Order: sequence, then C-alpha cells, then structure tokens
Amino acid sequence: MGKLTKEAEEILLERFGKDSIISLATTVENIPYVRNVDAFYSEGSFYILTHGLSNKMKQMEANPNVAIAGDWFTAHGKAINLGFFGKAENEEIAKKMRVMFSKWIDNGHSNLSDENTCILQIELTDGLLFSHGARYEIDFSK
Repeated sequence: MGKLTKEAEEILLERFGKDSIISLATTVENIPYVRNVDAFYSEGSFYILTHGLSNKMKQMEANPNVAIAGDWFTAHGKAINLGFFGKAENEEIAKKMRVMFSKWIDNGHSNLSDENTCILQIELTDGLLFSHGARYEIDFSK
C-alpha cells in the first residue's frame, strides 16, 4: 500500500470532489449498517451534512471506525463529528458545503439553524481505487 499519489488524488477529486452519493457503513455489536449519503471529497476526507441525533451518528459515537464505497472506490476511515454546521470553527467547511450541495442545501430538507444539524467528517485511513485498469492501494495517513 502506497501513499496517496497526485494521480489518485486527481481521480478522487474528479469523481467525488462534488456532491456525490456514497455508501457509508457503520457497525454495532458486529452487525453492519449501510446507508447512502450525500458527500464530497476534499484533502483525504469526505464531508457529510447530517443530523446529530440520527442512528448513524449514534453508531459512530460508539464506534468511529467506518467504511465507505462509491464509484470504483472503497475505503476505511474515522468518523469525526465536527459539530453544529453554524459554529464559527466550521465556517470554512460550511461555505464549501453550501457550494457543493447548492442544488439542495436550502430546499428545506435540512434546518441549518438547528444546533443538531452537524458536519460529519470521514477522515480516510486506507482505500482501494480503480481507474481505467489501474489499481491504487492508498494509505491516507499523513
């Protein structure tokens, strides 16, 4: 397994550097739970807008080890609840989310003033990416 190469990073940004649907897997007592989520990739992490009281957030609070899958890419990572979308520390990523999720973020589905509306970061640890016959085994650690 090698470090993230420039070529692999470019492929990840092309595929996921925008509003993308990925599968997110959590576990509770060795039982897997998988759901599709809107996310985007940036600098070794996926970012998701979600509700802090959801089952997935409760599951990740108990066990932050997760897996994701999407368009010829699978990976493991650590779930990090960055907290309320509107808090000052999240201003930069919240601005990016508003751009990435512009088609739906203000349609009333998410209440951005609700303190339980939070930003979930999936910090990738390792992954497997396929592109045009090439296989990239990636170690995302810094």
